Amino acid sequence: MSETLEHALALLAKPSVTPDDAGCQQYMADFLEPLGFTIETMQFGEVTNLWARRGTEEPVFCFAGHTDVVPVGPENEWKSDPFIPTIDGDTLTGRGAADMKGSLAAMLTATKKHIDNHPQHKGSIAYLITSDEEGPAVDGTVKVMQTLDARSEKIDYCLIGEPSSSSEIGDVVKNGRRGSLGGKLTIKGIQGHVAYPQEADNPIHHSSKVLKTLLDAKWDNGNEFFPPTSLQITNINSGTGATNVIPGELQLVFNFRYSSEVTDSDLKQKIEAMLDELEIDYDLNWTLFGLPFITGAGALVDATSAAIKKVTKRKTELSTAGGTSDGRFIAPYGVEVLELGPINETIHKINENTSVSGLNTLAQIYQEVLKQLLTE
Repeated sequence: MSETLEHALALLAKPSVTPDDAGCQQYMADFLEPLGFTIETMQFGEVTNLWARRGTEEPVFCFAGHTDVVPVGPENEWKSDPFIPTIDGDTLTGRGAADMKGSLAAMLTATKKHIDNHPQHKGSIAYLITSDEEGPAVDGTVKVMQTLDARSEKIDYCLIGEPSSSSEIGDVVKNGRRGSLGGKLTIKGIQGHVAYPQEADNPIHHSSKVLKTLLDAKWDNGNEFFPPTSLQITNINSGTGATNVIPGELQLVFNFRYSSEVTDSDLKQKIEAMLDELEIDYDLNWTLFGLPFITGAGALVDATSAAIKKVTKRKTELSTAGGTSDGRFIAPYGVEVLELGPINETIHKINENTSVSGLNTLAQIYQEVLKQLLTE
């Protein structure tokens, strides 16, 4: 049994559903402290965060990730208890195996081996680990970054263990993410009896022209890093439940995944101008979930690409596809951010699993990245 697998089994056995860390970070801290790391627990609300650092010099290389996992769903549909990890051949099954306790295990192995080989490595190695990535994400990485910034503690390079790989470890690395902006639109009407439509104002009828306007709009053309901005309607709700009542309002929920060609302010202004032109009565509330970010050519991309090539003999693909990640909280501080982790095929699914050999390969890649960046 490899050291990486031992770490993975220990972490997977802890039922750390958001925001409960369930002792995962303590396990990591107990491993890192003897290696020379200064351990700091940052508690915000119900969320536990770990900041660990070895060294005081620059550059600062940071492994980032999360110990929390999504709920398991119907337990009877799992092959075994989702928090009792099982190994079948090369397959490790358990909630969090791919997203992302397997990555955390590989980070620990890579860190120890790098320190064993380079005890006087240049710069610093750090860990930023939260238990609030899969949930609201308000008391996790964002708060840690604010705390570090307030005391002028800077990260130069950050490698997040999100499951980026598609079919083989390292075939895809995420070097950015699209922004995410949500809107909740309330179209106001006047409730009334269906037999007297002249006395009412049906918001459902108004919604047809709203939908057409939103779905026909073109927001931008994208760029070399991002596809064009897209809008998706995620919910429409109206009615009283009675067939003879015209409802008084309709709620329409939508989400933008947007490129760096536009800002959230641009999108808000354009939507509001469209609605005003339709001459409807409405309320509109916005939620900004994350800004777009991109890490272009530079030391971290070069080191990670070289590490993957050396360990796997394959060339990696840089991608910005997928949902949001905690990278959106780290990149704005001028940090080079990449995401590299296991194959993402089973994340958040019943019987989530990953390859044992893949985790060992991931640990080798992480170790090589450290070597590339923190040795002379």
